[in-house]
Amino acid sequence: MLYLLLEPLSADFQLFNLFRYLTFRTGGAIMTALLIGLVFGRPLIDWLKVKQGKGQPIRDFMGDAHVVGKKGTPTMGGLLILISAFVATLLWADLSNRYVWIVLGVTALFGVLGFYDDYLKVTKQKADGVSGKLKLLVQFAGAIAASWLIMEWHPAALSGGVAVPFFKDFLVPLGYGFIVFATLVIVLFSNAVNLTDGLDGLAIVPVMIAAACFGLIAYLVGSLNFAEYLQIHAVPGTAELAIICGALLGAGLAFLWFNAPPAMVFMGDTGSLALGDTLGTIAVITKHEIVLGIVGGLFVVEALSVIVQVASFKLTGKRVFRMAPIHHHYEKKGWAEPTIVIRFWIVAVILALIGLSTLKLR
Repeated sequence: MLYLLLEPLSADFQLFNLFRYLTFRTGGAIMTALLIGLVFGRPLIDWLKVKQGKGQPIRDFMGDAHVVGKKGTPTMGGLLILISAFVATLLWADLSNRYVWIVLGVTALFGVLGFYDDYLKVTKQKADGVSGKLKLLVQFAGAIAASWLIMEWHPAALSGGVAVPFFKDFLVPLGYGFIVFATLVIVLFSNAVNLTDGLDGLAIVPVMIAAACFGLIAYLVGSLNFAEYLQIHAVPGTAELAIICGALLGAGLAFLWFNAPPAMVFMGDTGSLALGDTLGTIAVITKHEIVLGIVGGLFVVEALSVIVQVASFKLTGKRVFRMAPIHHHYEKKGWAEPTIVIRFWIVAVILALIGLSTLKLR
């Protein structure tokens, strides 16, 4: 909004020339989201406590100590992230950019779905909220619509193709099969982040790391000069998505302030479903879906651990892990929760560096 209001005035007032620079507006989005989150975080948490009473139902799979330590903690903390990020994006982004609106639209849909899921869990005081079938139906419907629009809006030379890291000019031509591929990326990554959100602070830091990486990727892909230098596929208009990534980073930092162990609030499906789909959608738009699998490799491993566990038990009657997702496996092995969280953060940083290295290794 500020861009559309103030940038035209730059010809008369030199100060407003700053709004032409994406780096300035991204920094503004980071700080705006951070300040909103820090200022309104505690009042929102207090309000959630009053409304939710007993807080999020805690499954008693780790013994009484685990339950007692987390009992009464409110959920739906994802509201803090989404509100902060949305306000910051609406203030600092170029709202004439259609990629911005498609990301915001899908994020809002998944956020509402997650909010309803959390609402059912809290009101019924049960661990099960929205049915799995309904949840997937809404996710796939939103992701299909987004994928179709993205394919239609991509440059003709890139539409329907999937870029492969390490190959500068190669695209896997999928045609309309791209919609299926992109839909799976968005839905699967959304649920992967959701599965990872099981310990205090575990999901939000890798989300921020991935957001920072894709903020850089969006900026580079949206710049013809940088794209040519790095020999990656240029997608005009995607640079504006760096502002959304910056807003997520700032909002994530504010949320971490309250979610650091011991958590004052849980992210809930309100946050995890929406954040995963945001990153997935941005990856699809920037033609870096496979790189998302590397940068967000921690989420991929968490999801795979569940798939492997279920498949092994159904086929052989035996479990590969003591418990899935894999972070609970390490809890069962006796690792302290902060140890698991910090080590998983380290893994997320390493994977992000590997993913970013693909930009130059062509």
